[in-house]
Amino acid sequence: MPELPEVETVRRGLLPAMKGKTLVKLELNRKNLRFEFDSDLAATLEGRQIADIERRSKYLLMHFHSAKNKETLIGHLGMSGKFTIFSHNEAKMREKQKHDHVVFYLDDGTEIVYNDPRRFGFLVLAAQGEWQAHKLIRDIGPEPLTDDFDAAHLAKKSAGKSGNIKNHLLNQKIVAGLGNIYVCEALFRAKIDPTKPASILATKADKPTKVCILLVPIVKDILAEAIKAGGSTLNDYRQTDGNLGYFQHRFVAYGREGEDCVTDNCKAQIIRIVQSGRSTFYCPSCQK
Repeated sequence: MPELPEVETVRRGLLPAMKGKTLVKLELNRKNLRFEFDSDLAATLEGRQIADIERRSKYLLMHFHSAKNKETLIGHLGMSGKFTIFSHNEAKMREKQKHDHVVFYLDDGTEIVYNDPRRFGFLVLAAQGEWQAHKLIRDIGPEPLTDDFDAAHLAKKSAGKSGNIKNHLLNQKIVAGLGNIYVCEALFRAKIDPTKPASILATKADKPTKVCILLVPIVKDILAEAIKAGGSTLNDYRQTDGNLGYFQHRFVAYGREGEDCVTDNCKAQIIRIVQSGRSTFYCPSCQK
C-alpha cells in the first residue's frame, strides 16, 4: 500500500496539472470503488475550480471551490490505485484501459485518469469545512515532516507503552503516514530492535530518551529522501507520469531477508519476522 512518500509524490505530480483548472466533466465508470460514490458526486463537482491539492497522512485532498460552496474530495490509493495525467494532445490518443474507473476532464483539455485494478482505493466527498472533522481524518496524528512531530511528542505518546515499537510507529494516531517500509528502514538506521517496547522512547518522566531523540530526525530524513526519489515501487505504484519510484533501490532492510547486512563489519544477515500480520525486516546483530 502506498505510504506517505508515494502519496506526496502523486500530490506533487497532480498539483501543477489540476490547481486553478475547472473540472468540466467527472466520468464515473462504475458505481463504487472501496466505497460507493456519492449519488450526486459528478453534479456537485462539475463546473467547480480546483483550488488546491493537499495531503494528510496517506490521503489526497482535492479542494473544489465555487462562488457559494467549497467541497473537498478525499482520495486514497488503496493497494493498486494510480492517477495518470494526459495532456490535451495525449488525451486524443489515449486508449481506455479496463480499470480506468474515474476520469477528470479539465477545461484545458487535460484528462486525469484514476485506474485501480483491485479497487481498494476510494474517493469520498466532504462538505465545506468538514474534511478535517471527517471520520477518516479527525484522529490522525501530526505530519512527520512538520515541527509538530518531534521527540517530545513521540516520548509523550510512547510513555508506558508495552507494545512493540514497530507497531507503535505504524499507529496513525501517533504519527501520520508512516507505513511498513519506512518504519523498517528507520528502525534499521537507528539500530533499534523492532520487538522492543515503545516505552524505550520515554523516560519515567515522559521525556525523550536518547533513542527517541535519535529516531525522530531519521524518520524525517528517510521520508524526505524517499519523496525526492519518487517513492518506492514494489508492485503497482506509479507516479502521475507513469514512471516508477526509485527508493526501493536504496532499501537496507525492507525486503532483504537472507541478504548481508550493509553495516560495516557486521557479518549477520537480514531476517524477517511477522508482527501483527506484517513482515518486519531487521538485522538481529545491529539492532538492539
